[in-house]
Amino acid sequence: MNRLVIVANRVPNPGERGATAGGLAVALKDALAKREALWFGWSGQIAEATAADPVETRIGRITYATLDLGREDHRRYYLGFSNGSLWPTLHYRLGLAVFAREDHAGYRAVNAAFAAALAPMLRPDDTIWAHDFHLFPVGAALRALGCRQRIGFFLHVPFPPAGLFCALPRAAELLTDLAAYDVIGVQTEDDAVNLRAALAGVGQEEAAARVHAFPIGIEAEAFTTLAEKAIGKRETERFRQSLVDRALIIGVDRLDYTKGLPQRFCGYGQLLARFKTHRSKVTYLQVAPVSRGDVAQYRALRRELDEWVGRINGQHAEPDWAPLRYMTRAVARPVLAGFMRMARVGLVTPLRDGMNLVAKEYVAAQDPEDPGVLVLSRFAGAVAQLPGALLVNPLDPDEIAEALDQALTMKPAERKARWEECIVSVRRDGARAWCREFLSRLEGANDA
Repeated sequence: MNRLVIVANRVPNPGERGATAGGLAVALKDALAKREALWFGWSGQIAEATAADPVETRIGRITYATLDLGREDHRRYYLGFSNGSLWPTLHYRLGLAVFAREDHAGYRAVNAAFAAALAPMLRPDDTIWAHDFHLFPVGAALRALGCRQRIGFFLHVPFPPAGLFCALPRAAELLTDLAAYDVIGVQTEDDAVNLRAALAGVGQEEAAARVHAFPIGIEAEAFTTLAEKAIGKRETERFRQSLVDRALIIGVDRLDYTKGLPQRFCGYGQLLARFKTHRSKVTYLQVAPVSRGDVAQYRALRRELDEWVGRINGQHAEPDWAPLRYMTRAVARPVLAGFMRMARVGLVTPLRDGMNLVAKEYVAAQDPEDPGVLVLSRFAGAVAQLPGALLVNPLDPDEIAEALDQALTMKPAERKARWEECIVSVRRDGARAWCREFLSRLEGANDA
């Protein structure tokens, strides 16, 4: 089997395993276990200048090759264009996008530097798989250096309608870059329709035909086992005791403006204001590890959420009850799995999301004999695979409140029926299937 080369903005720490591994590492676990692999990208470290030669670490059949980013390159490529321009645009938030030509130039320079460092490491028969919006141009940069291997690209976040994306300056160049890839993957068919239209709009009809939807999944059985084991652990039992038999609502998100957290908090406040029977009988735990804390928009979001927590608890708390518990530090994955299993409601209400694996993890964590209810934004890519969820418009706090009331008062038979509708696709369309389907198409892309 040919070597698999993964190109990503961040390379995982070679020592990370299981519960501490990042989302992409978990999703690629099966593919990486079956073949020799090279994982290439940024080390996560910032230096005075971007390194020209990667540092290599080999563990088993996987070689990790990383570059430190220079301070200015990090500011332009990562903070500036990737997160200041592309992230909001791809999440339908054009009004939050900030464009500077210097950032765009830095973004392209880092992609060119990645390609220049990677190209000498490649073998003629390698299969190359680039990931996410940080690396739109890396395939074209590799082609310009003479690389003729099969190169695929997968976009983990949404792709907006063509008219919205093309309002971003230099959008046509980015779309032209995508034409270098043999296969272009997105999360949903809606994303595929949008990207095909955008490519066709800049004269890349042939590339548009190479766009396909590959919905990413989780390894459901493994997460179920994680949740089952966690129920008996000390951290889970201590948390259970602190609830004092109250129903638990849980939310788990990065602290990001795409996740709809202020609207979600407002909806929970509306639940307590409108449906008074739930007062003192429910606790909402929101885990939201800080993300991009050095960006002004994220600092403002954190302040806003702090105010919401104070407002809700100030208005509704009792001496023995805090309605909303809020954490901005990470919680270990096994512990979260246990918390999800005991939660009566999983609350997942992003304003826009490529897929949202937390929703699938919540479903996988449930006890089949007494499952909870998933309340899900209709703008999450996971909607098509979770037909038993209660769908809400995250911009309508009253709709969130009404769905929470419905979930909290739902009869066991309906809860079980809804969960069974969801678990089928969660188990069937896992990470293994996602890898297999994408690589099968990529490695057959040039076969005739």
